[in-house]
Amino acid sequence: MATNVSHLKHTRIDLAEDVKKRMIELLNTHVVHLTDLWNQTKLAHWNVRGPHFLSYHKMLDDLAAHLVETIDEVAERATALGGVAGLPIQDLAAQTKLPKWDLSVTKDVDVLKALADRWAVVANEARKFIEESGEHDPDTADLFTEVSRQLDQDLWFLEAHIEQ
Repeated sequence: MATNVSHLKHTRIDLAEDVKKRMIELLNTHVVHLTDLWNQTKLAHWNVRGPHFLSYHKMLDDLAAHLVETIDEVAERATALGGVAGLPIQDLAAQTKLPKWDLSVTKDVDVLKALADRWAVVANEARKFIEESGEHDPDTADLFTEVSRQLDQDLWFLEAHIEQ
């Protein structure tokens, strides 16, 4: 993932510069995926159809709201470490690893399944980043742990609505 970490802003956080740069890369990678997940969740929210429309519509809006808070926290950690947070939307689209949302999918259960698949990618990424950041920066690892817990809970909400 291309992020501008060649020139860090001065910070009194006493981590080595190479550690800060790697943490900023992880954080910005997660911002990209969280932002794409937010967008796809809103697309699902706006376009879902079916007998449970109202409850799914509200649930998806609540899940999207959780993502807005999470994106902000993750991006702010990147700037606290001296980096630049986020990417322009054009760059974000080129760098996301999530599959493109299919706007023709509107049936309630199909929407939830597609969204749960994407939610799992981002939640599993957070766990991977906990491990890597924990070796070098416990504060960033703690943030990824908090993010992971919320993503897992929201994934559970999605999965609970999918017939098995």
